[in-house]
Formats: sequence, C-alpha cells, structure tokens
Amino acid sequence: MSTPNWSNLTFSYSKTNTILRAVYKDGAWSEVESLTDDNLKLSAFAGCLHYAIECFEGLKAFRGKDGKVRIFRPEENAKRLQRSAAYLGIEAPSVEMFVDMCKRVVKENIDFLPPYEVTGASMYIRPTLIGSNPQLGVQSSKEATFLMLCAPVGAYVGGALDAVDVVIARNYDRAAPNGSGSYKVGGNYACSLYSLNMAHKLGYKAVLYLDPRTRVHVDEFNSSNFFGIKGNTYVTPESPSILPSITNKSLETVARHLGMEVERRPVPVEELATFEEVGECGTAVVITPVHKLVDKPTLESEEETVYTYGDGKCGPKSLKLYNYIVSIQKGEIEDPFGWITFVE
Repeated sequence: MSTPNWSNLTFSYSKTNTILRAVYKDGAWSEVESLTDDNLKLSAFAGCLHYAIECFEGLKAFRGKDGKVRIFRPEENAKRLQRSAAYLGIEAPSVEMFVDMCKRVVKENIDFLPPYEVTGASMYIRPTLIGSNPQLGVQSSKEATFLMLCAPVGAYVGGALDAVDVVIARNYDRAAPNGSGSYKVGGNYACSLYSLNMAHKLGYKAVLYLDPRTRVHVDEFNSSNFFGIKGNTYVTPESPSILPSITNKSLETVARHLGMEVERRPVPVEELATFEEVGECGTAVVITPVHKLVDKPTLESEEETVYTYGDGKCGPKSLKLYNYIVSIQKGEIEDPFGWITFVE
C-alpha cells in the first residue's frame, strides 16, 4: 500500500492496513480480530440498519516531537461510548478493552500516522458500536459489534485555523427536548443533514442550532460545541441536549490553567453580539474560529442579522488555547493533566 501524500491530507476516508472487530454475543466479547477488508458481512436485518442502534466516538493519535506516539484522552471517549451504549440498551466494551484496541489499531497502521512535521495532520480513530443481530421488532439489540477504525487526516474544514462563516437554523433542530442530543449516536447527525446541506448551498460552513425547547439559547453546531470569549472569560452553553465534548472540557481546563475565567451556562442568542471571539470546538478541529455568524428568521429567509468576530483569523485567546492543547498532543510541552496515553 502506498504512503499517503502528507501535504495533501483532508478529513476523508482512506484505506489503511487493518480495522479491528470484536463481537458481543451470549454474554461475552469475542477475541479481537484484525481485518484487512473494510467490508463487513452483516445481516440485512441488523438493528443498526433499521433502528439506528449505533453509537461512535472520535479521537486522535499524534507522532510527537520526540518521536513518541500519543493518543489524546482515550479513557474519556471510552466512558462516553459506554454512556451512549447504555442509552441505546446495548453492551459496550470496558475502558481497558477500548484503550487497548485504540493502541492496537494505531500500531497496526503505524505507516499511516503522519510525521510530526506535517502541520494539522494526525491519525483519526473512529470506534464504532452497532447492534448487529437480525431483528424485526423495535428493541435494543442483543448482540453488538465493536469496530476500531482509523485514517490519516488533515483539517476538517479549510485549512487549520481558517475562520469560517456559519448560520443559525432557527426553524430546524438537531435534537429534541429530552431526546438523544447529549449522546453520540448516529441519528443526531442524520437529523442535521437537511439543514446542513441547505446551509452549504447558501455558502456557510456550519449550522448553529438553538435549544430545541425554547429556541432562545445557543445549543451547539452540527458537529461540534460552541464557545465564545468575552474579556478574559471562556463561555460555553449549558444544555441537556448538547453532546459533552471532550475537546470542550479540555479547553475549559486549559483556560482555567492559563488564568481565564470559565462559565458553562445558558447563553442567550442576544449575547452573541457581545463576544470578541467565537468558535467551534471538537476532536476533528480542536478549534475552528468563526468570522461571521448570521442569524435569520428562517434558514431560507433573506432577512439577516450578522455578527462579525475579528478579521478572518483566529482570535488571540482562542489561538493560545489551541496552541496549548496541540502542544500537549504533539509532545512539545509537558502534559500537566495526565491526558496522554502513549503507544509503545
């Protein structure tokens, strides 16, 4: 298999050496298998195909300045997968099994881990858990298949730290009140596609959703959390329908460590006018700065209110937070929080 073109990586699928698979059946997990074929043999009646009995995670591995290979906070992803699986009523791997499989998939695909020198590049790891037994009734699957996938990736949108224009979708929701919004299940992403596709046609890179109960507070973007910076304060929404982003939690910790105030609370839409910096945050991006945020009565409307942040570049405080986390991930500074798992 040929070596990837490191200078031309995007956030997209590429074939690697292996994927890993383990199956939960009759009360126990099978041995972990290495598969060279990405194609799975699966019953057409599998619950994941009919009732969206599926959850997943996203995390990254990095080749460090010192040559060591680091995975960022895999235990947190393991716990979040367990929480999502419990919501769906299916079995999840233990934290130990999850982390061991993360390490193994990196080692088996080490040729696809980008060099330290390539800016913005990493190995994206995609753990996926699906209900896999054949079924017709609407019920939690009795059997589950756990997959550990990976691919070399570059920036999620544009170039690293390129500021983007986004739009609020007041007449669409990514989640329901008291629904699945705080769990990393595939159905949440499917619910965002119609409004996201429309936003793309209108020239926006992402959609910002409001809280589905009242639509007066900011919730999150279609694939990442929201944050705003005001003075020396990092602000991010508190809402029961937001996915608990591990990157966002990490940014909050770093912000406090660097002497900033941190507020996790409801964020009224009107407060968007008061922020000096706004951004998306998530595993795929760490931070994507927002340049223009457009608010419309409906996504289809031509009437709009525009909030502008900065000059089209990443703001100074966002950049400081971004650089601190990336420096930990790439071994450029010590990890004071114990977030790194090394792949020996």
